[in-house]
Amino acid sequence: MSEKKIIAVLGATGAQGGGLLRAIVDDPGGPFAARAVTRNAGSARARALAERGVEVVEATLEDEESLRKAFEGAHGAFVVTNFWESMSADVELAQAATAARAAKAAGVAHVVWSTLEDTREVIPVSDRRVPVLQERFTVPHFDAKAEADAFFRDSGVPTTYLRSTFYWEGFTQGSGPVRGEDGRLVLTLPMGEARLAGIAAEDIGRTAYGVFAAGDEYVGKTVSIAGEHLTGAEYAAAFADALGEPVGYRPLTHEEFRSLGLPLGDEFGNMFQFYVEGERDFVGARDLDLVRALNPRLQTFRGWLSEHIEAVKPA
Repeated sequence: MSEKKIIAVLGATGAQGGGLLRAIVDDPGGPFAARAVTRNAGSARARALAERGVEVVEATLEDEESLRKAFEGAHGAFVVTNFWESMSADVELAQAATAARAAKAAGVAHVVWSTLEDTREVIPVSDRRVPVLQERFTVPHFDAKAEADAFFRDSGVPTTYLRSTFYWEGFTQGSGPVRGEDGRLVLTLPMGEARLAGIAAEDIGRTAYGVFAAGDEYVGKTVSIAGEHLTGAEYAAAFADALGEPVGYRPLTHEEFRSLGLPLGDEFGNMFQFYVEGERDFVGARDLDLVRALNPRLQTFRGWLSEHIEAVKPA
């Protein structure tokens, strides 16, 4: 039997990287072996990976030398950055640049870079309807990743640009249906009648596995992914069926949403406005048949919801 190709996975204990690691481990007859790259090899999650036979190495996106060593001997690398850790687009850009240089130096044959669209192509910072964030961004956690694509392209490292979308896990963190004073459940989304492309976080890693398994087919290409494209009313209907009671849909305007005073309200308000105004291209780029071909286990929203019903149940 030929030796397995190593895939070094950043964010190994997180949502995206964790999904890829599980996809590799759950396919023991497959062509790949997982190398988990983590900030803390002694953490409970890292130790759990080691107990499953996963190679665990320590490295950080702030330390290029540690990252180069983590990539040494690897056929592939899955690179993901976490904007929410620093809340800084400039930090995320620096981290992506470090990863691109390290992958090139280590001779990695295939990088899958988890990225997103540049929202400024739809809503430029000159558009007075939206606040400019961090001096030059419309949606920093989108736009910085889009800018960082150039680091991988210019480095010459063979790269697939995997564009993800809204995680359904967000509904478990306070954005699901809420019970009003009248006792009725309401799902509030500033999406109007537009479709919101969503995906289970686990499926991002599973789809990345499919990209690696396809060899060089997607090198140099952008693969945009989602699990389903649903309107706010369709999300509310799915919640109603899962919860066994009616769920109304409340489509706030983006101005109303930004004025709620929520944490990162401007960031998310701008994001939803991009989803609405860029719907045709954003949804159109996400061919669900292609995603399903790469990831035959791709979940629908109702399927995901059935497994997470306790986490989304309102008080």
